[in-house]
Amino acid sequence: MNLDLLTLLTDREWAWALLLGVAADVLLGEPTRWHPLVGFGRAAAWLEQRLNRGRRWQGLLGWLLLLVGIAAAYGAARHALPAAARWMADGLALYFALGARSLQEHVWPVRQALLRGDLAAARGAVQRIVTRDCSGLGAAAVAGAAIESTLENGNDAVFGTLFWFAVGGGLGALLFRLANTLDAMWGYRTERYLHYGWAAARLDDLLNWLPARLTALSYAGLGYTRLALWCWRHQAPLWDSPNAGPVMAAGAGALGLKLGGAAHYHGRLEQRPVLGAGRLPEGGDVGRALALVASALLLWLVVLTVLHVGLTR
Repeated sequence: MNLDLLTLLTDREWAWALLLGVAADVLLGEPTRWHPLVGFGRAAAWLEQRLNRGRRWQGLLGWLLLLVGIAAAYGAARHALPAAARWMADGLALYFALGARSLQEHVWPVRQALLRGDLAAARGAVQRIVTRDCSGLGAAAVAGAAIESTLENGNDAVFGTLFWFAVGGGLGALLFRLANTLDAMWGYRTERYLHYGWAAARLDDLLNWLPARLTALSYAGLGYTRLALWCWRHQAPLWDSPNAGPVMAAGAGALGLKLGGAAHYHGRLEQRPVLGAGRLPEGGDVGRALALVASALLLWLVVLTVLHVGLTR
């Protein structure tokens, strides 16, 4: 597959694949059965049980076996299609990799539960989308956890995927999302994954470096811009993750909210830096965060379309 950005952006089939992938995600959401990412996750878990003996090279080997295998299978399947139909394979790959509607569907119940004052239901809904312990969180902390997840996953499931689709077509989008999935599965700093998951975490950081900063810039441009840029500059370097820091700091500033702070992960209390500025979040702010991601998605589609039209003249 040609990975030249200008070639892809001037390819009419690329534009049709972009339209197919985004439209399918918005209209259909995640497949309810036989989701490729679910199958990939099972394969990754199976491989990890057999390879993980606490060595970094074992984690790198597992990462390479899975992604190179998927790339080879996808390339062979795409090549077997008639040339005129290959854009459909790229569009379907983008559809399987995107998670805009899924993000909305997972986060919206938190907002609804908070607005009706059902804190127990809100805790249960947010626990399904974050790894921290939510059992003792108050309403503001539940809203904050949902907003942080929205902002970060907006980058991982939406904008990073679109970036790598622009760079590498359907295969680029698919491999990025699979690499992100491996980081989510193996990237924890627990005894089991501290060494085995090192490669998955570092490679995800590398693949996400530029998309995360474009995402942060998008959030900043669609909210309180000056505050978002200030938070990005001064708060992001304090965050452990080199990519989640800019995304969440800019997003929190764009919304005018204070996020971050202490949280329990895997039985340990972590004192995280404060992100953003302003008031503590409320239930309605969860919807504002989702609207920010939706607006940024529209912005990205406009920019990609303008680039495509401009380069094909």
